[in-house]
Amino acid sequence: MRSFDAQRPRSAPRSFHGSTLAGQPVERTFHGLTLVVAIKPDCDGCRDFAESSLEDFAGLDVVLVAAEDERNNEWRDVGHEIVVAPELLAQLDVRWPPFYVLIDADAERVLVEGVVFGPGQVAEEIRSFVAP
Repeated sequence: MRSFDAQRPRSAPRSFHGSTLAGQPVERTFHGLTLVVAIKPDCDGCRDFAESSLEDFAGLDVVLVAAEDERNNEWRDVGHEIVVAPELLAQLDVRWPPFYVLIDADAERVLVEGVVFGPGQVAEEIRSFVAP
């Protein structure tokens, strides 16, 4: 089972800005392969991903992104930084969470994308892109 249709070739930004859930500004530049995961409140796949150890993604930069500041503190104790960056999601053409995109920052391209059901499923779908 795969969670995505045919690849939609498109560019990826080299950097982005947003804020933490606490309102602190965030500015980052992407390097190498980066997994951007769009999450939303009240989403089981998002929660599974945000609460995971992310050990399946060793060697990748993983960025968890929300389109808006969540108001019920659902992400308070997940252990990973959540960045509120709606502009980044728009630049990546992520239209709805839960969704992921794997980008090659050096080529400034989206390599693969799909719906997030959980960390194991995403790891399996991107394996051929990150395997040495």
